[in-house]
Amino acid sequence: MDEQLEKRNKLALDVLRLSRNTLLVNLRFLDAALNQLEPLAVEGLTLATDGEALAYDPAHVLRLYRDEREAVTRAYLHMVLHGVFRHMFVHTLVDHHVWDLACDIAAEYVIAGLGLKAATTRRELLQKSVYAELQKEIRQLTAEKIYRYYLDKQLPPEKIAELRGAFYNDDHRLWYMSEAERALALGRPVSVSVSVEDGDEDGEGEDTLLPVSVSAIEERWAEISRRMQMDMETFSKQQGDRAGNLMQNLREVNREKYDYTAFLKKFAVRGEAMRINDEEFDYVYYTYGLKLYKKMPLVEPLEYKEVKRIREFVIAIDTSGSVAGEQVQSFLQKTFNILKSTESFFSKINVHIIQCDATIQEDAKITSQEEFDAYLKSMTIHGLGGTDFRPVFSYVDWLREKKEFQNLKGLIYFTDGWGIFPAKKPDYDAAFVFIDDGINNYDVPPWTIKLVLQKEEI
Repeated sequence: MDEQLEKRNKLALDVLRLSRNTLLVNLRFLDAALNQLEPLAVEGLTLATDGEALAYDPAHVLRLYRDEREAVTRAYLHMVLHGVFRHMFVHTLVDHHVWDLACDIAAEYVIAGLGLKAATTRRELLQKSVYAELQKEIRQLTAEKIYRYYLDKQLPPEKIAELRGAFYNDDHRLWYMSEAERALALGRPVSVSVSVEDGDEDGEGEDTLLPVSVSAIEERWAEISRRMQMDMETFSKQQGDRAGNLMQNLREVNREKYDYTAFLKKFAVRGEAMRINDEEFDYVYYTYGLKLYKKMPLVEPLEYKEVKRIREFVIAIDTSGSVAGEQVQSFLQKTFNILKSTESFFSKINVHIIQCDATIQEDAKITSQEEFDAYLKSMTIHGLGGTDFRPVFSYVDWLREKKEFQNLKGLIYFTDGWGIFPAKKPDYDAAFVFIDDGINNYDVPPWTIKLVLQKEEI
C-alpha cells in the first residue's frame, strides 16, 4: 500500500513539474515566480499556496490531469499569479468570501488574456459573461477593484459561491491562518534552516528551524513582481504586448502607495508655537543652578519653538458633472481629520475652500476648526458644469493682491483631471489630487504635484 502511495505521489509531482516547465517555456518573464513555490504533498488540501509552499493532494492532481490535462497547468499558473499580485497577504478585516472570488476572477482574467493554449480549459466559456458584466463597471479587472464592486453589490453567499465555481482552482484557507495553524495544516513548519551554536564540547553547531515571517515572504513576492514588470516593459516587450491584462495588474499592485497625511504636511509653513524647545535647552546649566542656589536654575527653558504647521492654503474642489458629491465630502472630511491634529494645525488659520467648474461657484473662508466643522455639515455642491482650472488660479492671485494671504504655501485641487490647466506655474505650490478610476496616466503640467488616491484612502 505504501508503495502505491509513493508511486501516486511521484506521478503527481511529475505532473506539477511538467506544468511548471510548460509555463517556463511559454512565459519566460515568469521564471522567478514559477520557481518560487516549493511543491509539498498534503492529502486533503487539493491545491493551495501560502506564498512559499505549493501544497497539493496527489489524488486531486492526478484526477485533474486525467479529466483535462491543461487544467493542472492553469491551476499552477493561477496560484503563481496569486503570489505575483500578493493576493494571499490580506488584511484580517476583509470579507473572505468576496476577496476569494475577486482574486480568482483577477487571476483567471489575466490567464485568459495570455492566450496560452497549454492553459486553456473548457471553463473559459463560462467566465466570459462575468468578464463582460464587470468590464461595464470597472476599467481594470484587478482583485481590489473587483472586490469593491462585489462588496458594494452585497451579493448573498449562495450567489458568491455560484460565481466562484467558474473560477475556482485552489483552496485559499491558508491565507487566513496564523503561522502556527498554517504549519499544522501543511504538516511541517514553514521555515528556513540556520546554524546556531549549541555550546557542545566539540564546538559544533546544530540546525535550528526558525519560522519565515509573512512580511519576508510578501517582500520576496513584491521584488519578483517589480522585476517582472520591468522585464516585460523592456527585454520581454514582445511577450508583454500580448499580456496587457497582466501588465495592468502588475502596474496596479506595484503602484506607489501614497500617504495623504504626509503629503498634506508638505504644505506647512514655518511659525512659532508656545511650547518648550527641548533641542535648545541646556540641562547642565539648569541642574547646576538648582544645586548651587537650591531652587534657582541658571537657565530657563525657551517657551517657544519654531515648528512646521499649516496656516494658510487653498482647497479647490472640481464641481463639474464628472466628480461625485460623495467623493468631495469624503475628501474634505479626510482633509479635516488631518488638519485638526495639533501637530499640523495652527489655532488661527486662513483656509479657502473654493468650488469651481468652469467658473468660481463658491469661496468659503475657514478660520477655525469650528467653522470647518460647520461648513462640512451644511456644505452643498454648486456648479456641475464643465471643467476649467484657470479661474481658481486667477481668483487666488486676486486674493493675494488684496492681501488675503500673508504666506500662502500651496493649493490642493481635487478633480478628475479632465480640464484646462493654467499656462504657467503660479508662485506657490499646486497639487492635483485624483481618485483612481483605472486611469493613472493623468496628463498634468510639469509644475504640478500629482497625487492619485484610491477611494478607501480618503
